[in-house]
Amino acid sequence: MMAWTGMNRVTGKAIDESEHISQSIKDILTTPIGTRSMRREYGSEIFQLMASPQDSATRMRLMAATVWAILRWEPRVRVTSMELDGSEDGSLVVDVNFERQDGTREKTSATINLGGSS
Repeated sequence: MMAWTGMNRVTGKAIDESEHISQSIKDILTTPIGTRSMRREYGSEIFQLMASPQDSATRMRLMAATVWAILRWEPRVRVTSMELDGSEDGSLVVDVNFERQDGTREKTSATINLGGSS
């Protein structure tokens, strides 16, 4: 299998594919739909849902929106589980566990802090 590298969006340094996938998932989930000028459909609905009343129905919609966005925009992985941790200040921490689909079946995760102070 060929080694693959990507680029860290902050430092510009090379990163391995697992790090690139985690970076990609964070980008997908932190991009509100409609904000990319050439890709209006890219991103997730998480920010719109965070403005909804925080009840069990919204929690389920947040989970579905997270999985749907990753399924649509990051074909290199399959989500295996996730956890949401909301706080009273309106912030949300999403912890997504996933498995790579390139034959390695490597399991890893990405933690995304949304809103509040991160």
